[in-house]
Amino acid sequence: MDDPRTQRWLRRAFVACVLFAFVMALLPRPPALPGAPGDKVQHMIAFATLGCLAAAGWRDKPVIVLFAWLAVFGAAIELFQAIPALHRDADWVDWLADMAAAAIALFAVRQVLDWPR
Repeated sequence: MDDPRTQRWLRRAFVACVLFAFVMALLPRPPALPGAPGDKVQHMIAFATLGCLAAAGWRDKPVIVLFAWLAVFGAAIELFQAIPALHRDADWVDWLADMAAAAIALFAVRQVLDWPR
């Protein structure tokens, strides 16, 4: 997992997922997902994915730094969703769901990757 090519791939995947999440969060009517998961579930899936990719892609960064990046990103999404022209609803509980999922994913992935061999 410490291979530079793997790190680059994980970082690119992270950036792609950030862009996808941002676009989906700002679409006035995002497409329906299979199983119709609720808004909080969608937020948690997105931020768990981002947390996993960040923890694996930036092994040299402390988890708290990665968590801070994701917290700022989650807050930015909620601030943009508060723009009336976007026809979205900002909800700080969504941000709390984002942070919970990100924290669990970050710590879990780091625990697995740092597991003694």
